[in-house]
Amino acid sequence: MSPRLSRRHFLATSAAAFGFPTIVPSSVFGKSGRPAPSERITVGAIGWGTIAGDWTPSFLNNEKCQVIAVADPMKEYGHYGYDGKETGGREAGRKIIDQHYAQATNKSGKTCTAYEDFREMMEQEDLDAVQVSTPDHWHAYMAVYAARKGKHIYGQKPLALTIAEGRLMADEVAKAGVTWQTGSQQRSDIYFRMACELVRNGRLGKLTSVRVGLPGGHSNWNGMADQTAVAPLPEDFNYELWLGPAEQMDYRPALLPLNWRHNFNFSGGMITDFGAHHIDIAQWGMGTEQTGPLELRNVSGTLDKEALYNTATAFAFECVYENGVIMKVASPDHKLMPEVEATLKTAPGKKPFDHVGVLFEGDAGKWIYVNRGKISASDPAILREKIGPEEIHLYESKDHTDNFLSCIYDGKPTATPVEIGHRSITISHLANIALRTDSTGLKWNPQTEQIEGNEAASKLLSKEWRTPWVL
Repeated sequence: MSPRLSRRHFLATSAAAFGFPTIVPSSVFGKSGRPAPSERITVGAIGWGTIAGDWTPSFLNNEKCQVIAVADPMKEYGHYGYDGKETGGREAGRKIIDQHYAQATNKSGKTCTAYEDFREMMEQEDLDAVQVSTPDHWHAYMAVYAARKGKHIYGQKPLALTIAEGRLMADEVAKAGVTWQTGSQQRSDIYFRMACELVRNGRLGKLTSVRVGLPGGHSNWNGMADQTAVAPLPEDFNYELWLGPAEQMDYRPALLPLNWRHNFNFSGGMITDFGAHHIDIAQWGMGTEQTGPLELRNVSGTLDKEALYNTATAFAFECVYENGVIMKVASPDHKLMPEVEATLKTAPGKKPFDHVGVLFEGDAGKWIYVNRGKISASDPAILREKIGPEEIHLYESKDHTDNFLSCIYDGKPTATPVEIGHRSITISHLANIALRTDSTGLKWNPQTEQIEGNEAASKLLSKEWRTPWVL
């Protein structure tokens, strides 16, 4: 059996299939320098725009894998990235990937193949794994398609467009036995894990409430938010393929790139975009990551249902859990965390505290606040407390991409399995459902994953895919 087939056989029949951990010898990755191509995990990038350009370098710089293909319905598009400087589209991705490996190996040449259609890429290329970096309306279809072909999947957040799609993804990934990593990279950040461990081990006393601040408004990443009229398609853009299973909608420059996140046909606005991060951390700290709240109440928000950008710009809601904990979620205009604002000192040149992040509160008046690059507490001594060997130690990952690749080999669960990603984003979906149906509250059954007593809201748990997109 050739080295390539041997590695393929190993990846397909490791612990994920047999149900026991497999230890991979260091020799698999080569004695020195970069591993041989036959021993690397081959990866295909589906979608090359904002998050792909921002995140794919973590794959390119990891010697356990080789990115060999990229698929995107756009050939090439300027000013596509978060900073307005990167370019998007399959040819932009291919060039970046080729340039990276040319510099890494001191050999020029084509190492990556670009495809318009991800299905052709998956049929033509010998892939072990895919990275799905597309708009949300594509996540479920691509996840199921890849899982059924036995591919390991790194799926960007938000996990899915609807709750039913998230359940489908979780079930299909479990059935296929492939490795899944949700792109909720905050679980691989020391501050977030530290905060959640301290909370789970009672350093705040009994946890009583959690406050989650999410960004509000509508971003204008592409600088074309005012171009909402129907317009001719950009050159070399298969818009029909980009739409895929989403409801038919004429092309408008205001949607691309990235501003599609503010239209419910493609995403759920800031509630799902950042809720996938901070609500996920709240669930981790509460120990409710395999379930969810029983009720959403006091739901309010501002949204224009007739506008192109029809997701909420301001919002607030509360989640009631079986254990009595109340989670309050709101956009910054609600000023959720005044005590944190008073405690954090803003350094010169830094932006002031914006009420975004997660605040855990205990029954003794103690609290811990955590956000990207920030952690503070009602008493700084709380943050210096050690977690004992017999206490709860949460999943430790220091590199979200490396964690995914390592778990492909050893068959262990990743830092953010699909079921956890599904449970976290469900809460954001429920909030959007309440806002879209003018409901001030929803009764939720986390076991059956059904809304109780609200027929209009229940209809939004799923969304029919456009013909001919079926699986």
